[in-house]
Order: sequence, then structure tokens, then C-alpha cells
Amino acid sequence: MALRLSSMHEVILGSREVEKSCSVSDLCVKTLEERGISCSCRGVTNQQAIEAADVIVLALPFKHVAPTLATLSGFEGKVVISPVNPIEKPDHFVFAPPPEGSAALLIRKLLPENTKVVAAFNNIAANRWKAINDPLEYSVAVCGDDPAAKKLVMSLANGVQNLTAYDVGPLAVSPMVEAVTPLLLDVAKYSRMRDVGIQFR
Repeated sequence: MALRLSSMHEVILGSREVEKSCSVSDLCVKTLEERGISCSCRGVTNQQAIEAADVIVLALPFKHVAPTLATLSGFEGKVVISPVNPIEKPDHFVFAPPPEGSAALLIRKLLPENTKVVAAFNNIAANRWKAINDPLEYSVAVCGDDPAAKKLVMSLANGVQNLTAYDVGPLAVSPMVEAVTPLLLDVAKYSRMRDVGIQFR
């Protein structure tokens, strides 16, 4: 996501290990500059990223969400995007939500009341974000309870070449959005397909 967004926005990458976030941000800048694209991307700690950011993307595996959020503060009033999908793989990919119903609903529970949680970008694979020479010809389902936050996230998505954002309703819809991802993974696995995604037409 940093590769795609840092040419249009200031991107701050957070990590528990600042050396890791700095290394990744330096690689992002180098990759884009080699293509003649100027960008803004820097690495800091997770806490520093939250303090500096207006919009926070929780790009974490589901199992790390609760432990990571327990160590952080400063989310009050901010827009928090959850692309997190709770997935397990016994012999195929399955949706494995927490008792709250989805990762996004759990995140809303764990953060301060005035945090504006929006689920988005759940159904785009990481390797597709990294293939920066290829357009992302996908639809982005966006759900949340704050209309202004949803509008902001949809604008962010629509700014990426060939992505089209759609308002799919309140955060209560997030279980359905997240459950699409294991379905896409199973389609790819059993049908021997690559780059499976969704488009609304």
C-alpha cells in the first residue's frame, strides 16, 4: 500500500522495530525513485506513527491485532482503516471471526469510542499492491458508521489507479466483506487461478 499511496500522500510506516520500518520505507522510496516517481515515506515506531497520522491503516495479521493495540494509544478522533481478515486454513481457507463478528468490529471495541473505524481494502492481495507496474482493477468495499470517515477512505481508494470504491453500508456489514477474502483464496487454490479479486458492475 505504501508503494501505491506514497506518491500521493505522506506515508508513515510503523513497526515495533524502528529499524524494520526504516528499512522498508527506504526500499519503498528507492523502488519508486528508480521509476522516476517522487514520494514521501518514512519509518518510525508504531506509537510515533499513530501520533503523527491523520488516517491509520492497521495492516496486521489478525492474531496480532489485539496484542498490538493493547500497547498503543492516541487513536482518539482518528480514522482507522481495517483491511484485516480473520482467516484459518485447516485444509482450505475459512472465515474465522472473533465473537464480535469481524476483525473490524473487534477493533472498534478495542479502540476509544470516538475513533472512526472503517473496513476497506480487505479483498486485495499484498502481492498485487507490490506489482506497481500493473493497475489494480478491483472494486473496494468500504463500510463504517461515520459518513465523513467513509467518504475520506473512499477518496483514498479512488485515488489509486483503476481502484473503484463502493459504500456498502455500516460497520455491521464488515463480516461479509472480510468473509469474501477466504472465498477468493479458495477460488484461486482450487481453480488454479492467480490475482483473483472482486469487481462490482
